[in-house]
Amino acid sequence: MFYWFLKWIAIGPLLRVVFRPRVSGSENIPDEGPAILASNHLSYADWLFMPLTLARRVTFVAKAEYFNSPGIKGWFQKRFFSGAGQVPIDRSGASAAEGAMTAAKRVLDEGELFGIYPEGTRSHDGRLYRGKTGVARLALETGVPVVPVAVVGTDVVAPPGKRFGSFTRPMVRFGKPLDFSRYEGLENDRYILRSITDEIMYEIMRLSGQEYVDQYASVAKEEQKKADQKKADPKSEKVAGTGESTSGPDAKAS
Repeated sequence: MFYWFLKWIAIGPLLRVVFRPRVSGSENIPDEGPAILASNHLSYADWLFMPLTLARRVTFVAKAEYFNSPGIKGWFQKRFFSGAGQVPIDRSGASAAEGAMTAAKRVLDEGELFGIYPEGTRSHDGRLYRGKTGVARLALETGVPVVPVAVVGTDVVAPPGKRFGSFTRPMVRFGKPLDFSRYEGLENDRYILRSITDEIMYEIMRLSGQEYVDQYASVAKEEQKKADQKKADPKSEKVAGTGESTSGPDAKAS
């Protein structure tokens, strides 16, 4: 009930009036039954605008910290995210992927829509990064269609690393459902999983118009962070007392 309260009374009407989000391809979402909504991820506002354009509820996974923080703030935070259609997942351990898969299967078994970001994290520069194969495994193990989704403009409304952005009208585009039943029984074949994931990411790229980078977003973020640190303090890359750089082939070999 809290989900619908937020969507139709507390938050949804305000977002609709202020930002007037646009939508195309909503007819590609089934009126009933399970489906996986695989979306790009530009901003923390994505999970607000994408479900706002649909009549059906969409469930995502969210980090466990939102659900187990102590105190009154933690209690309200847990109630908010639970009511807003989020299910907790501990991303710190090796079982994080299995936990996410279990939560997703439970949602899909109930005939609901499950939202997932194949990139695994938000894009830091607006480009579309390589998808992780969890979405492909989920599709094969459940036999559920995958609907590619592109959310455009949320990185302007809520840019990564900033609390506030500027005004624009976000656009949500839903592609045609992708059926991977031809690969039934091959959910443990890593080549098949990569092929399916790449097909999903291609459709997302086509819908979003983003530049595609064949690299995981988490790796690209780390490289950018190191580059920024080096730019801010070039001397930090020098070996103390030698004047030699710690970067380069020799450093990597060590």
